[in-house]
Parts: sequence; C-alpha cells; structure tokens
Amino acid sequence: MSWDLIVIGGGPGGYTAAIRAAQLGLRTALVERDQVGGTCLNRGCIPTKALLHAAERYEEMKECAVFGLRAEGVSFDYPAMCARRDQVVGQLREGVERLLKGNKVDRFTGAARILAPGKVQVAEEVLEGRNLLIAVGSRPALPPVPGLDLPGVLTSDGLLAGDRFYRRLTIIGGGVIGMEFAGLYQALGAEVTVLEAMDRVLPTLDRELSQNVSMLMKKRGVQLFTAAHVEKVERGEDGLLCTYTVKGKTETVAADAVLAATGRRANTDGLCAPEVDLGLERGAIPVDERFQTRVPGIYAIGDAVRGSVQLAHAAAAQGINAVSMLAGKEPPMDLSVVPSCVYLRPELASVGRTEAQCKEAGIPVKTAKYLTAGNSRGVIAGAGRGFIKVVCHAQSGVVLGAQLLCERATDLVGEFATAVSRGETLEDMARVIRAHPTFGEAVGEAAEAGLGLSIHQLNR
Repeated sequence: MSWDLIVIGGGPGGYTAAIRAAQLGLRTALVERDQVGGTCLNRGCIPTKALLHAAERYEEMKECAVFGLRAEGVSFDYPAMCARRDQVVGQLREGVERLLKGNKVDRFTGAARILAPGKVQVAEEVLEGRNLLIAVGSRPALPPVPGLDLPGVLTSDGLLAGDRFYRRLTIIGGGVIGMEFAGLYQALGAEVTVLEAMDRVLPTLDRELSQNVSMLMKKRGVQLFTAAHVEKVERGEDGLLCTYTVKGKTETVAADAVLAATGRRANTDGLCAPEVDLGLERGAIPVDERFQTRVPGIYAIGDAVRGSVQLAHAAAAQGINAVSMLAGKEPPMDLSVVPSCVYLRPELASVGRTEAQCKEAGIPVKTAKYLTAGNSRGVIAGAGRGFIKVVCHAQSGVVLGAQLLCERATDLVGEFATAVSRGETLEDMARVIRAHPTFGEAVGEAAEAGLGLSIHQLNR
C-alpha cells in the first residue's frame, strides 16, 4: 500500500496537516509513537491550562465576599485537580482520534524512522508514500548545569505527569512555561522562586508587559530574580538546594522540587537513517518557503523547523499551508501574524510588532493605550487594572501590533490579529459596533484611544 502523504508526528501540526490533506483528496497516513495530540495536548498547553483554570476558580472562591457571597473552609484537592486535568486531555484526545478516523486518515502507532525519501519504517513495517511531512515537535532542553539529573528536578513534562503538589518550587527560567507554572503554584499557596538569566522575565514579549508581570508576581509573593545565573543544584538536608549568582553575589534557595523551564529543542534524534541528510542545525530542520527540506519529497513543519515559532497554532497553520501547496492549491493561512498568549491572572497576549521592534526597523509609529479598568464588564467581574496597547503606523494609522494585559486578553487578541493580517487602520477597528457590556468593547475603546476619541477614557 502506498500513500500520497505520510505525516510523522501526531501533534497539532501533524494531525491538522493529516486531516486537511485527506480533505483535499490526498491519501494520507499518520505515524505517532505515543498518543495523538503531541506535547500541547498531552504534556503542555492543555493540561497546564486545565490546572490554571482550576487554580483561578480557587482564588475567586477565596475572594467571593466582594460579590456578596460566602464560602467557608475553601480548600483545594490537587490529585482531584489532576484527575480533572486528565479527563480534559482524554476527552480532547478522543476527539482528535474521531476526526482522523472520520476523515479516513490511516493511523500507525510506533516510532518512525525515515529510511529514504518516500520510505518510513514503523516497527517491522515499511510504509511508502509519495511525500513525507515531518511534524515531530520539540522536547524540553536542559542547560549544562550540574545536578539537573537529580530526583526532584523536573521538566514541564515531569511536573505534569503526576499529581504531587510541591509546597516549595524553584523554577529555572522565566519564560512563558516558567511563569505559568509560577502563577499556578503561587495561586495554590506554594513558596515559589523564579530564576531568570535574562534581565527580565518573558524576555520575548513587550518590555511593558514583562515589567507589569514582574510587579504583579512579586506583589503576590513570588521571589523573582532576573540576571540570575544558576551554578548548580544539589541535595541537602532541607531539600533541593539551587545555587545561583546575581550581580556577583551567590545565593542558595531550598525547594521540594526544581522545575527546569529553559526552552525546548527539536525532537529529531534518531528520526533519519544516516543516508537521509536533512542538514540539521542543532537538531532543527531547515526548510524553504514551501516547507520542503533539502531532500526532495520530504517536508517539515512546527517546532522541529529551524527558526519556527514554537506554538501549537503556528504549527497547525504551517501544516495547512504545506499540504495545501502539495495539493496544488494556494496556501490559505497568513503565517506572518502569529499571536502569543500567557495564561496568568490577568492574561497576557501579543500579536504583530512591538513599538521597540518598529523603531529598530525604522518604521514611524505611534502607540495608544486603553486602561481596561473602565470596561463595564471588567468592573462587574472585579477584573482590576489592565491595559491594551495598540501600535500603528504614524502616518497611515495601519495597525502593526498590539499588546494586552487584561481579563480575557487571550480571546481579545484575535481581533488585533485579524486587523494586522488585513492591514486594517484604527478607523477600521473603531467602526465596528461591539455589544455592551462585554470585554470585547475594550478593543474598540483601544482603537478610539489611538484616534483621540475615546468616550470612556480621558484623551491624552
């Protein structure tokens, strides 16, 4: 049996590509060595957000008196939270399996090894396909710090694998993964320390967003150290001892567990036979604008691609474009506009260019900020302070990017993604009527603020 396309990897990029390929009439097979859904569904985005959602409800219950409600003896059951997490993951995974079956994608379970263009070995079977699409994703990357192999030193995979709650958690890395786990454990009352090597947490996001997160987390009791270089982790009488240096001063913090959240690397080890040279660069796969590797007939998408944005929705969009081109159609997705989200309280989201990036590129810009404390729905929900910052071209008013720190930011950013992708102006965004009272009104208010016409905020 032969296929038009064999997809290697069943994560968001892989299963999305396989389903779309089948919809476009390509005979498609999908190879996954574990369970479909990849890191995002099984060991990343979904289980983390399920736990964060529960922790947020827990915090709301403790704060319910402001709404005239009473809740006595509020507590949490972490194993029960994890059981709910696993139920959510299982439900979504079953949904993916049904979609693959319903679209007549042939499924193979096992580790794939590319023997040659068009040939993939899975266990004892060799599959043949006209084209191969690699979507193997990434795995946690560990820095060369002594002691990271000790029991109790975990990656995000390990921390999500069980149901044990750690009362003291040290996190190495203040990126998205590190800060979301910091938010989760802080909300549940743990002692949390974050050690970030860069000069600020969330270093890939807008500086104002990261500065506000730092202030909020510190206010909530998180011990947060930037420009902190971890020297070693060792076992001591008081648990795991993490030694780090800040501004030439060496300190040690004790914890029950250490989370190493220091980035991810392409999951390509052992993927290809020696005869198949994809020209890997530190494990990552170089591709062209059609996602083809240096080997004809072999394509790659997602986290394993050199320079790719390591986000599930980016991988899915790449997969749709790659198989669309294979089917002789125009790629439908705009890959230049990829929103990113951080699930803290309040949420963070960003899309397009920041003000600093525009200035570096020599683009004349102006920014507008709407303070979401004035949003009616936010006041009803007790959302507190927050803001939406819009970056637009100084002359044309075309929206170039947006940064949000507010309630429902991860949902609201979609409107700005649409605006950036379509080249909309502030006037275009302000023209739309949005229902009242909703969080979505803040999008229109932000656009009006950029025009100096905000009704519910003093214009500056």
